[in-house]
Amino acid sequence: MNRNPHLNDLGEFLKARRAELTPSDVGLRGGPRRRVKGLRREEVALLAAISTEYYTRIEQGRLQASAPLLDEIAQVLRLNDDQRAYLFDLAAKERVRPSAYRERQQVDPQLQRMLDDLSASPAFVIGRCTDILGWNRLAAALWTDFGRYPEPERVFVRLLFTEPWMRELYVDWEEVTRLAIAQLRMESARYPDDQPLTALVEELSARDAQFRQWWTAHDVAMRGKGVKKLRHPVVGELTLDWNTLTCGTDPDQHIIVWNAEPGTASHDGLRLLASWAADQKPTASASDATT
Repeated sequence: MNRNPHLNDLGEFLKARRAELTPSDVGLRGGPRRRVKGLRREEVALLAAISTEYYTRIEQGRLQASAPLLDEIAQVLRLNDDQRAYLFDLAAKERVRPSAYRERQQVDPQLQRMLDDLSASPAFVIGRCTDILGWNRLAAALWTDFGRYPEPERVFVRLLFTEPWMRELYVDWEEVTRLAIAQLRMESARYPDDQPLTALVEELSARDAQFRQWWTAHDVAMRGKGVKKLRHPVVGELTLDWNTLTCGTDPDQHIIVWNAEPGTASHDGLRLLASWAADQKPTASASDATT
């Protein structure tokens, strides 16, 4: 029987997750001379109360598991909420996706005006493929004038690999990049037939060994909130909080807003950057950037 390529993605994800666990993590004895990293298939099958052959067929992409069984396997593998959501999205890959989901996303003019009014906080709108769809003046000052890039290249995860200034800007570039890839993985499960997303993964896999390694690790994450450290060429080191808001007219567009705790050097640095940006030539917004 030929493997279903969609189910094979699910199997690779399960394999990656069981490789991260040890028998002691799940209350089993490891025994001597283990040749397999992590849990064995038969151990996962035992804990999920199914046969080893049945679980093997799931992991090899030869069988589509039911929702209750996937839930049981998720518990066995200690999946977190993001990983569980990804697992169930993978299992639903064969559902027909509306073609509208593959249309190029555009930032709403009202949303762009809201970004422009955020004069004290850098903010940008990111799409399914990590496309930078909209940004404000302070975001252009903190990162770059994204309008300088043609639309196909105006992609956050792509810039992380292709632009040296991105590696210099982020103090922990690897952590930032792996998170971006994990978030892209979540999107790939929801939209397996999205051609721009597939093309992006193929391009970066071909040009960068680190991307290939981190993509095949099958780590996943939803966009939420966090803290990043940056080393800016104008204002120096910044420690910024970031939070994610979802666009009401398109839930696949996320507004990422950055700020710093009042009274900190980073807060003063953002104010200095805003003053510096106000003296610069106005940058293009997403609505009038050239392609």
